[in-house]
Amino acid sequence: MRILIVNGPNLNRLGHRQPEIYGTKTYEDLRTTVTSVATSLNLDVDMRQSNHEGVLIDWLHEAEQEGFSAVLLNAGAFTHYSFALYDAILSISLPVVEIHLTALKDREEDFRHRSVLRTACEKVFEGKGFDSYVEALEYVKKEWLP
Repeated sequence: MRILIVNGPNLNRLGHRQPEIYGTKTYEDLRTTVTSVATSLNLDVDMRQSNHEGVLIDWLHEAEQEGFSAVLLNAGAFTHYSFALYDAILSISLPVVEIHLTALKDREEDFRHRSVLRTACEKVFEGKGFDSYVEALEYVKKEWLP
């Protein structure tokens, strides 16, 4: 059971970028947490990060051909305006779950309160830091995988 985890712009800066919002744990810490939880759930995860919208779209398009069963997506700032990612999600048959470290409604700028991806995704997990990823993995395992 393979799960593709796609992370968007600036997630590679975790631990450095706005620690008052995102905390001091790094992207490598996130990778370690996700890998450990996935192993305990008997899931195989491929966790990727890019700062380029087109790369994220390509990964979504290729996910089914690469044998993934579901996609977890933290699109970063693309969440708020990328209709191209929205269309990419709708163009694939795999379930896509939206993830955010923070709660969008509690963010500092109004534009961050909205997700244009939400209605294309099966479910959203947000506001719990790394636990948003953990809950999303548990959800996917329970809902879509035998």
